[in-house]
Amino acid sequence: MRTLAAFVFPGFQTLDYFGPIEMLGDVGDEIEIITVAKSKEPVSSYHGQKIVVDKLISEKNDYDLLFIPGGDSALIESNDAELMEWIRQSSENAERVMAVCTGTVLLGMTGVLDGRKATTNKLDFIETVPLAPNVDWVKEARWVEDGKFFTSSGVSAGMDMALAVVADLFGMDTAEQTAKTSEYVWHKDATRDPFAKSAGLV
Repeated sequence: MRTLAAFVFPGFQTLDYFGPIEMLGDVGDEIEIITVAKSKEPVSSYHGQKIVVDKLISEKNDYDLLFIPGGDSALIESNDAELMEWIRQSSENAERVMAVCTGTVLLGMTGVLDGRKATTNKLDFIETVPLAPNVDWVKEARWVEDGKFFTSSGVSAGMDMALAVVADLFGMDTAEQTAKTSEYVWHKDATRDPFAKSAGLV
């Protein structure tokens, strides 16, 4: 069984988190999902749902998998030096690292994506990517895989990315069955990104 650190912060985007967790959690006993935060208090999403915390960042940083959602408040978290160091260390220790939307920018601000390809939410792309200038930002991509790092565009794109990780770790048949079980139409083409065009990026 692989351990998955699913980091949450106040105001995390609801589908950024729960969409990929639905996909990753559907592989049964292969992944143990552990909700991680800076404090033990329940953490509210952008839409107000509260989630119970399993572990603090101060307790552990050696998970097999790391997942970081986005949200408008994600970039505020970059001001926390302890958190940024936890993300760096957890990324170094993890077998796979996943981030969605502005969570990718937060990940990039730690330096672990320097020299690597990554993508993020297209609506905020121009305003946010300068915060991590050493990342090779991809303007047109549903998600991007570079080594052990998987990053996605905004909100629903995280589900496509998570299924790509399931396929990477457990095989395409498992990923396709996971999508089918959720009655989800998986966009398997990582370059299929109509939102880059509508945002004027390409």
